[in-house]
Amino acid sequence: MALARRERVFAANAAPGRAANIRPNSHRKQRQPLVSTAYPHLLAPLDLGFTTLRNRVLMGSMHTGLEDRAKHFPRLAAYFAERARGGVGLIVTGGFSPNVAGWVSPFASKLSSAGAAREHRQITQAVHREGGKIALQILHSGRYGYHPFSVSASRIKSPITPFTPRALSARGVDKQIEAFVRCAALAREGGYDGVEVMGSEGYFINQFLVTHTNKRSDAWGGDYSNRMRLPVEIVSRIREKVGRDFIIVYRLSMLDLIPDGQSWEEVVTLAKAIEKAGASIINTGIGWHEARIPTIATSVPRAAFAWVTKKMKGEVGIPLCTTNRINAPEVAEQVLADGCADMVSMARPLLADAEFVNKAAAGRAQDINTCIACNQACLDHAFQLKTASCLVNPRACHETELSYAPAAVKKRIAVVGAGPAGLACSTVLAERGHAVDLFEAGAEIGGQFNMAKRIPGKEEFHETLRYFRNKIAGTGVRLHLNRRVTAEELIAAKYDEVVIATGVTPRTPSIKGQEEAVRSGKVLSYVDVLLRGAAVGKKVAVVGAGGIGFDVSEFLVQEAGHSPTLDLKAWEGEWGVTDPAQARGGVARGKPQVEPPARQVTLLQRKASKPGAGLGKTTGWIHRAALQMKKVEMLAGVNYEAIDERGLLISYGEKRDNPQLLEVDHIVLCAGQEPLRELEAPLLAAGLKPHRIGGADVAAELDAKRAINQGSRLAATL
Repeated sequence: MALARRERVFAANAAPGRAANIRPNSHRKQRQPLVSTAYPHLLAPLDLGFTTLRNRVLMGSMHTGLEDRAKHFPRLAAYFAERARGGVGLIVTGGFSPNVAGWVSPFASKLSSAGAAREHRQITQAVHREGGKIALQILHSGRYGYHPFSVSASRIKSPITPFTPRALSARGVDKQIEAFVRCAALAREGGYDGVEVMGSEGYFINQFLVTHTNKRSDAWGGDYSNRMRLPVEIVSRIREKVGRDFIIVYRLSMLDLIPDGQSWEEVVTLAKAIEKAGASIINTGIGWHEARIPTIATSVPRAAFAWVTKKMKGEVGIPLCTTNRINAPEVAEQVLADGCADMVSMARPLLADAEFVNKAAAGRAQDINTCIACNQACLDHAFQLKTASCLVNPRACHETELSYAPAAVKKRIAVVGAGPAGLACSTVLAERGHAVDLFEAGAEIGGQFNMAKRIPGKEEFHETLRYFRNKIAGTGVRLHLNRRVTAEELIAAKYDEVVIATGVTPRTPSIKGQEEAVRSGKVLSYVDVLLRGAAVGKKVAVVGAGGIGFDVSEFLVQEAGHSPTLDLKAWEGEWGVTDPAQARGGVARGKPQVEPPARQVTLLQRKASKPGAGLGKTTGWIHRAALQMKKVEMLAGVNYEAIDERGLLISYGEKRDNPQLLEVDHIVLCAGQEPLRELEAPLLAAGLKPHRIGGADVAAELDAKRAINQGSRLAATL
């Protein structure tokens, strides 16, 4: 398997750093550095002079929604404490604005008063009790602010918000700098070990750095030496205010990924100035939010941007942290061993598994619940103003109300179906002490995940299945493969509880000529294509443009066994990523280097809305762009009139205008699913009340997020 775990053992452990110098007013529990011969670079302490981080893992900033209200701080404290207990070297919070103008959205997270700083002590004290360190991220959204009070270098509206910012006067710029400084001082009052100044991703500071958004002609615009004054002033004034024994991380946009972004010479000049201004660590920022190049989705190769940080090595003397799509300890170790950076930032991987570092240190990397970079419960939730969580770990950000504590009464429980819902439910049940039998009709666990893992760009699903295989063994779940258990067997076994997690069956639309075409092999289901390996011709019509239709289309346009996700150079060529020393912002000039599609695919849907409208907010555009690069034709508002040996006859609208024959070799049906509940009626008739979870409960777009969450929450209550 291309994504098989690539353990590399190094002969010697890294030398330990000096003992941490603790401020007199702190009461942190100090723990011995973690040691593993497999990950000596990752687990080596990092000496910052005035303090020492216990390892090279930085938990990157993620907005969870818990930051926005002080009433949620107890939950935020529990969330961070669990990661500190899990061994993280330095935690960085979600972004807090230094003032109202910097809000991400109205009444979003902000730190601008002494009273607010006192509220933060419950967070910092919780982390310190676990021997961890935590920095508050100061994030000023600038023109990205989703509110009418936004400000920026110039009066230029962003493409991702409806509000046009007010251009700051010179005095106004100085007031924003003072807000950063005040926020940093308040963070120290709140017990934080440091701050991270958010200078990347297209936020306020970035907006001053490039001519694309800075049209000023005063001392804050024009020449780059003027445009870079803002971040240098912010860092130097913060350092002067907080003293020398306080961590300042600066998030530097090393690769803007927008046209007319910073040149590499400019980025290096800024990095050197930031070091001189007093920063402790430079963290790597990749891409503006408005950039049309994916940076953290599952289709992005692992550690795809570590080379950018490595390019900065030697230019500055302070530690450099690299980031983006580093989700396994062996990947992180290799990045550090190759000299790409001094630290690695992992954000979502620590949503997926709070014990990531401890498991790696204990030689239990196989037990890590790997982040699959799906964005469905983290970033998508954040953009929908919901509390963030994790598809593979529903406890993330819900630690205080979703407990897997030992059950008071141990039961015998049958779980039928080893798809995502059944896997989550059975393993949590067994973890809580129940005796669990997991029945699966197929030859392997995974259910619909066994199709998802075959989609180019979704290879990370292999890791989720590896995690559950180990979890089944570790918790003592009795797994019965190739076993289509009957209701009679379940009744006779006298289980205390029965959970139906049998999943779905494909829905088949009623199209004239369809049955005969199925018999001839011209019509296939998505299961035939993805799971059974059916041969598919060169011209294909895909019926149904939901998530499955997009997945099947992406599968069909790629050559068998080839995925750009596993080939960094091919991925960079397709998306136009290049060395920022060659092109400003790292955006390649000219046409993308896209491999010709393996097949000519037409993707159709009955709805008149944009195909893929129901896909994830942060990843839907990526899937549409990927198919457009492969010249997939997407048709909406289609009526399916008939199927014959030539192909598919379609028309448009209520009047069924413009009948058109799509001459294709095969038609693949991706028209939704129906729940599979054949066990429920006989169990109810026998007086049992089975629990339904996952697709067996609601068959909607193979929603693994809902399935795992539902299975886990049911298991926590039985």
